[in-house]
Amino acid sequence: MTFDAFLITCEHASNAVPVRWREPFADTTQVLESHRAWDPGALVLAGEFARLLDAPLFKGQVTRLLVDLNRRETGKGVLSDYSRQFDLEKRVALLNLYHRPYRVAVLDAVTDRIRAGRKLLHLSCHSFTPVLDGQTRTAEIGLLFDPRRKPENALCKAWRKAMAAALPKHRIKLNYPYKGTSDGMTTWLREQFPATRYAGIEIELNQSFAMQPAARWADVRQALKSTLRACLRSG
Repeated sequence: MTFDAFLITCEHASNAVPVRWREPFADTTQVLESHRAWDPGALVLAGEFARLLDAPLFKGQVTRLLVDLNRRETGKGVLSDYSRQFDLEKRVALLNLYHRPYRVAVLDAVTDRIRAGRKLLHLSCHSFTPVLDGQTRTAEIGLLFDPRRKPENALCKAWRKAMAAALPKHRIKLNYPYKGTSDGMTTWLREQFPATRYAGIEIELNQSFAMQPAARWADVRQALKSTLRACLRSG
């Protein structure tokens, strides 16, 4: 499928905690700097994709330990152990202030483009911790998608092949470290738009990239952009 519209999101862009919500986070500086609070490196990549594709960028403004924008509001993970300490009024306020406006804004942007007859590619940018629960992850880059949706399947396979050639020292896997059909922005949007009009791909980068020297990290981002551009041109 040839795409003629693009949209970029970064749900876990920030580890910020506004003053109103700080009480449960007293003495938790270390947690707020960890992968539990945000996705280091994801926003940098999202911004560069947005510029490459001349696409709007939607990004989270607060830590996912307050409210997780990548989880639907009825899901188990939308609130963390920290935010569940708030009373009902404050928990509802979190949804009203951050979660619902973000989702509505993204949904409206997708809807506008699809109603205009365009075919949209949505890239949701994330990063993952190199080690989780004592287990070392076995890839540096993951592309998450729904294998049943042909445009997503075809693009991810082509992009993985191109990335493997451009980054031969790095391991690239499909639907890793999570399943592309698990709860997230892309799965929520797939329920509302057909595969002939909407393709949602979540790109997951190992957070070790963001800890590398700036030039090496920039080279990786450049490879991701150039391979995507090539795949879109040939698609």
